[in-house]
Amino acid sequence: MAAPSLKDLVAEHETKFILALFVDLHGKPCAKLVPVEAVDQLISEGVGFAGYAAGAMGQEPKDPDIMALPDAASFTPIPFIREGLAIVHCDPHVEGKPWGYSPRVILKRLIAQAAEAGYEPHVGAEVEYFLLKRDGDGKLCTADDADTAAQPCYDARGVTRMFGHLSAISEAMNFLGWGNYANDHEDGNGQFEQNFHYADALTTADRVVALRYIISMLAEERGMIATFMPKPFSDRTGSGLHLHISLTAKGKPSFPLGRTKKKDLNGLGLSDTAYHFVGGLLEHASALQGLLAPTVNSYKRTGAVSTTSGASWAPRTATYGGNDRTHYIRVPDEQRVELRGGDGSANPYLAVAAAVGAGLDGIARKLDPGTPGEKRDDAPKLPLTLMDAVEALEADPVVLGVLGAVNPDVGPYYTQLKRQEFYDYHAQVSEWELERYLTAF
Repeated sequence: MAAPSLKDLVAEHETKFILALFVDLHGKPCAKLVPVEAVDQLISEGVGFAGYAAGAMGQEPKDPDIMALPDAASFTPIPFIREGLAIVHCDPHVEGKPWGYSPRVILKRLIAQAAEAGYEPHVGAEVEYFLLKRDGDGKLCTADDADTAAQPCYDARGVTRMFGHLSAISEAMNFLGWGNYANDHEDGNGQFEQNFHYADALTTADRVVALRYIISMLAEERGMIATFMPKPFSDRTGSGLHLHISLTAKGKPSFPLGRTKKKDLNGLGLSDTAYHFVGGLLEHASALQGLLAPTVNSYKRTGAVSTTSGASWAPRTATYGGNDRTHYIRVPDEQRVELRGGDGSANPYLAVAAAVGAGLDGIARKLDPGTPGEKRDDAPKLPLTLMDAVEALEADPVVLGVLGAVNPDVGPYYTQLKRQEFYDYHAQVSEWELERYLTAF
């Protein structure tokens, strides 16, 4: 049976307006509101954007329009935001060709490369965020005034006080068929996580983008600010975007050792394919962080030495192990591996594409990840700043090649964007500097 067309989906869900949406390299969601009366034009021509105005899309003011062409399979009705509204994720094109600076286009190319190697990547994502508000002085503070416990993680009372928001998000995910299965208070005051079932790599990346939008809009309706900023408070745990990754080959799981005569000397129940995939993630960990943790603020999270709860839950070294959350890569069971280096600022398309690319390189080169947890003190250290991560990315042809999967100019363009971001941050005089230096000399 043929998949339903966008016109069929619009009619079925009584859609009146479509948010034709894509994200730039920073992860900024860009959209135009298209009335249902123009759906035929949207399907045949797409909708036009001035790429330079949209954001980090590799364009200058003189360049031709980016045309966002809808992917009907991504149709996401969101009547809980506005009646008759839907999101459709789009693939940007320029002069009739997929635009290589588009994160979604990049991920689709990596999925095609995985297929050429005989694999289908599947991903689950843990989306963490804070719910905040501004006090009378305009200062950011926890939205729930009573959320002050030293160890608030899993606090039943904290979840109950935020029941209205959390239940609205849960109902939205289940309405969309995503399979929300848990909603919890995370480790920082005001921090939450809401989980949904894994899917193919592209679908999960689309859902992360949509979920961030949904969480932000529903929080705003309740007078709150939802932030996915990695480390909004220096003394609280940061927000991650942990990725649970698995591969199948012709629909059959590739990671479990299964009933074979081979022995798993590492004891995690994984196949050679899975260990090689982990080897690729570890080999490219420093460069991966340039995409998994792509902001100046990201390194306040991974560099945190203390929080009010007693742990940062952010990896600082490139190690792997079993069901142990102190590792860069956790192996909770034989079905998947959890990559814990990503944070709330990560562009989900680029993060997933980079992880898949690094893992496939590990499989192709049969990289050995070593013994789980081995030489923890001597393990490679992850980058300490965004600049360190940019330099690691520039020196890694595999991960840089992920960015350039469609257009080789994207890698240098991205690293220059991030280098300038670091310089812009470095040019600002902070309160820390004033306190440390104002009368020190």
